Amino acid sequence: WFILQYMSGFGNEHVSEDPRCPGALPEGQNNPQVCPYGLYAEQLSGSAFTCPRPTNKRSWLYRILPSVCHKPFKPLEEGHLTHDWDEIEPDPNQLRWKPFEIPKAPQNKMDFVSGLHTLCGAGEPRGRNGIAVHIFVCNTSMIDRCLYNSDGDFLIVPQQGKLLITTEFGKMLVEPNEICVIQQGMRFSVEVFGETRGYILEVYGAHFELPDLGPIGANGLANPRDFLVPVAWYEDRQVPGGYTVISKYQGKLFAAQQDYSPFNVVAWHGNYTPYKYHLEKFMVINAVAFDHADPSIFTVLTAKTTRAGVALADFVIFPPRWGVANNTFRPPYYHRNCMSEFMGLIKGHYEAKEEGFQPGGGSLHSMMTPHGPDADCFEKASKAKLEPERVADGTMAFMFESSLSLAVTKWGLQTSNRLDKNYYKCWEPLKSHFNPKCK
Repeated sequence: WFILQYMSGFGNEHVSEDPRCPGALPEGQNNPQVCPYGLYAEQLSGSAFTCPRPTNKRSWLYRILPSVCHKPFKPLEEGHLTHDWDEIEPDPNQLRWKPFEIPKAPQNKMDFVSGLHTLCGAGEPRGRNGIAVHIFVCNTSMIDRCLYNSDGDFLIVPQQGKLLITTEFGKMLVEPNEICVIQQGMRFSVEVFGETRGYILEVYGAHFELPDLGPIGANGLANPRDFLVPVAWYEDRQVPGGYTVISKYQGKLFAAQQDYSPFNVVAWHGNYTPYKYHLEKFMVINAVAFDHADPSIFTVLTAKTTRAGVALADFVIFPPRWGVANNTFRPPYYHRNCMSEFMGLIKGHYEAKEEGFQPGGGSLHSMMTPHGPDADCFEKASKAKLEPERVADGTMAFMFESSLSLAVTKWGLQTSNRLDKNYYKCWEPLKSHFNPKCK
């Protein structure tokens, strides 16, 4: 009977109740002595109680049984999930990965949790400051098990295959070219429909928010109305064989058993929710006179640090747009950066690396490691006739950029066997055009 529905607005104060139980939300207060329908009231806090109102995040959930009804947590095998940034020596080189391999079912059944592979990161979840980049590859749905992240927020970027994500707040369908954010502490389960792959940006100690617009004004980039929040949906389901609740806690996984579905929230209200966003909705801003603007104009979401203008992590996209700049080398310029730049590709190709950078793969240009267009791109763009042209049609590349210096895991450098050892060669054909007699 259930039709996927959403409410719109970024960070809004939302109210939702499953239509099967009208009036499930208490009126005029959060925790009455007896809740409607005999439900339990439970608050989920995403910020300190005393945070200023603009940053205070919490939701009230009205559920059939409270989350506390479970057996003790026990360690669960982590697989390739890690936050040990010292397991292998640092590597400052330009790094590029071929598309990450999805295991074949039924020989190797792998769901969203068992398919998590940490590629790189920095910082420490116990200190509530850091990020991690994970790759997920899976071929089967999570059955009678859910995950919640005690360490931070997951920004999930599906690249191949759609995800039907059931959360305590309701259901979301997230397809390639969409993203979703599951914030700290929210239980969720992922259903897939075949071979599935994507990227995850995890942040500890900060939540994602819309970037400030400054002189751009009131409108532009990702508009708040285009973010979608699921509506309440509950299942009153007993699981005598045991339902597994998995907690990612201090970088490790733990599992607890309970005999009922955790998705038993009949109604909820608050501003701390999961949400999704379609990247085609992004209002692109670009240089229309001369020069190539910094990629910060393509920021969708940012997780800020306490230093003004310095992000713990930015999620940036490179969407289809017009290139019109006069007397300008239009592709990205050569660059050395005090930030770390991880790039992924959802579909199509990336303008500065037509070959080698493929959907489902990635690249990492670490702090102060030089990078930029390959030789072929440089030669073409230097000689191109500068007419208005469509850029990146049919493609979508993105970047996770961080002020932290990211360490690559052993899985990323060795075990995955996807590192492109010849990446550096794309710049070798660059030759000197210097002529002191020609101005």
